[in-house]
Amino acid sequence: MTSTQSKACCTVPPVVAEGYKEKGEYLTIEGMKTYATQVSPRSPTPPTPPSIPVSTNSGPKTAKSAILNVYDIFGFFPQTLQGADILAHADAEHQYQVFMPDFFDGKPADISWYPPDNEEKGKKLGEYDYPSHPIPPKGLRGRFFNTLAAPPKTLERIPKVLKAIQAERPDIKEWAIVGFCWGGKIVNLVSQEGTLFKAAAACHPAMVDAKDAPGITIPYAMFPSKDESKEDVEAWEKGLKVKNVVKWWPYVFLSLSPGVSPMQMSEHRQGLVAAHRVPTRWLFFLGLNQVHGFMAARADLKDEKVKADYTKAYEELLSFFHDNM
Repeated sequence: MTSTQSKACCTVPPVVAEGYKEKGEYLTIEGMKTYATQVSPRSPTPPTPPSIPVSTNSGPKTAKSAILNVYDIFGFFPQTLQGADILAHADAEHQYQVFMPDFFDGKPADISWYPPDNEEKGKKLGEYDYPSHPIPPKGLRGRFFNTLAAPPKTLERIPKVLKAIQAERPDIKEWAIVGFCWGGKIVNLVSQEGTLFKAAAACHPAMVDAKDAPGITIPYAMFPSKDESKEDVEAWEKGLKVKNVVKWWPYVFLSLSPGVSPMQMSEHRQGLVAAHRVPTRWLFFLGLNQVHGFMAARADLKDEKVKADYTKAYEELLSFFHDNM
């Protein structure tokens, strides 16, 4: 049931590689510091710590659609905030109010913990997945992911957040949700029967589980990176019963050299060829070149290739919301 996307009426502004200054401000919603791309003139903005830059450009004041942005485990990062501003402003025909609550209450994971490729980082993060220890030792998976990042804690807060925002912004008529990495799991879980959202998207999602898919009831986009499990994503996609877009980000062709047998390819690449109907003469040279996190905190925007893919991915995300909101 995969859908095709129309060209979005949007122009993503030039992406800032370093020193990005967010265009919105910070509110307090349900006790959480929350980045908002549009500030209501009816209620004062709570004081913001001096270390956090705040712009006077408050965004699309007349937007009747809103997006709840569920960040990755690293919290408020310039790359993630820039993405929120892109979503708010870049589609001239359909602008959005975007809200990003601090679900970790000021205690996000340290980005130096990722990837969890040694025991010390694995213990801190709670993901003990480096090659020599494919199975977490008993009791280890519990530091970050079973405390601050435990999904049930976040899931119970989301309806309260929307209710509080809606009370202050009654002009909002519809909601979408987007999540990055850990946030992608949250999006899966809140897109089930009775959801408050009209459309959902997960970008380089973590903890993809086929058991989540059959219960999803709204249009859904998933943008996996090269680091996501092909088997997990395919099993999840197979279980979907709704309009959806699943795009591996991105697939590239490095050469057109002929004569390479499919047997010379990895199983992963063969699956991508089948999924995207790539000519067999390209087989050996098919690859994926973006890492888990390239649309959020782990995006190295000083790298021109990453910046280009970051820009294109946000265009695709806007196109999806444009078509489904």
